[in-house]
Amino acid sequence: MLHSMGKDIESVDRQRGGIFFVDGPGGTGKTFLYRALLATVRGQGKIAVATATSGVAASIMPGGRTAHSRFKIPLKIDNGAICRFTKQSGTGKLLQAASLIIWDEASMTKRQTVEALDKSMRDITDRPDLPFGGKTIVFGGDFRQVLPVVRKGTRAQIVDASLRRSELWNCMRQLKLVRNMRAQNDSWFAEYLLRIGNGTEETNDDGEILLPTSICVPNKTDDNGLDRLINSIYQTGNASLKDPKYIISRAILSTRNDCVDKINLKMIDRFQGEEMVYHSFDSVEDDPHNYYPPEFLNTLTPNGLPPHMLKLKINCPIILLRNIDPANGLCNGTRLVVRGFQKNTIDAEIVVGQHSGMRVFPTSDTIMPL
Repeated sequence: MLHSMGKDIESVDRQRGGIFFVDGPGGTGKTFLYRALLATVRGQGKIAVATATSGVAASIMPGGRTAHSRFKIPLKIDNGAICRFTKQSGTGKLLQAASLIIWDEASMTKRQTVEALDKSMRDITDRPDLPFGGKTIVFGGDFRQVLPVVRKGTRAQIVDASLRRSELWNCMRQLKLVRNMRAQNDSWFAEYLLRIGNGTEETNDDGEILLPTSICVPNKTDDNGLDRLINSIYQTGNASLKDPKYIISRAILSTRNDCVDKINLKMIDRFQGEEMVYHSFDSVEDDPHNYYPPEFLNTLTPNGLPPHMLKLKINCPIILLRNIDPANGLCNGTRLVVRGFQKNTIDAEIVVGQHSGMRVFPTSDTIMPL
């Protein structure tokens, strides 16, 4: 890691530019490296721009913004697109003055977004023959995790949308982080995750990976499966539910929204104290004949929206569902803890990232239990 950082800083100090890609599984120290680079460059009085594909990743870097917000990247992007800033704009002047640009989770974004930034940087720096106008740029990510989302795309289309298929990929110097610092006390689990990511874990005849029984909760024929799962994750009883650090250190994930809602309702019942129930107001635009009555709409839970009836309690964890104010830590995926209730807003405390401890007041339609 220190060798990787030295190459980046040397590139900045000599102002000779350079494109790097930091490749490493989760927990290997990518964020630590970014923060060290930012602190070093900014400590020299130079400008370092921190961005990430997702709002959560951006929020844990000092001064971080989403790449789409910082670079004015169009939401609908195709080959040959450019960013929506000019040489004379504030964004253009910032990027011209920047000595270092960091883009985390670049493995999640479509290659066209990176190519758009490249075209725009060449333009505003008047250096059309140099990738990104000769700026030092550090990309990072892990291609073992989420790839770019291509709506109804085939496997080939998804692979084609990845950064590895860009002509810029061959210009990037590969830097690998391999030691899992986050799971250094559980080397078996770190190696197991790495085998799955590399596609080397054994599978059955259907190509499915069989999970070890040691990390599984037995599925019995009774109706108490969810309760057993919850008890295995939150083992110490209701007393620990008052501790935010305990709550945010664990989570239950599901691939189905209806299952998430069931788990959330069971978890909310375990919290003590004041309860508040918020109801959504659902309607359809351009429906003069009332083909879709509110009673029917209330039964729907579209992606990115909380359920019609949102039940919360003091000290329960919640998650933000959309970007509201990324610069102040309010972005899609931010985790918070409920501290109080208002009629139309919730008094909540951010519990992750550089804005941890900040009190905010999101509306009920932007959050759901975590």
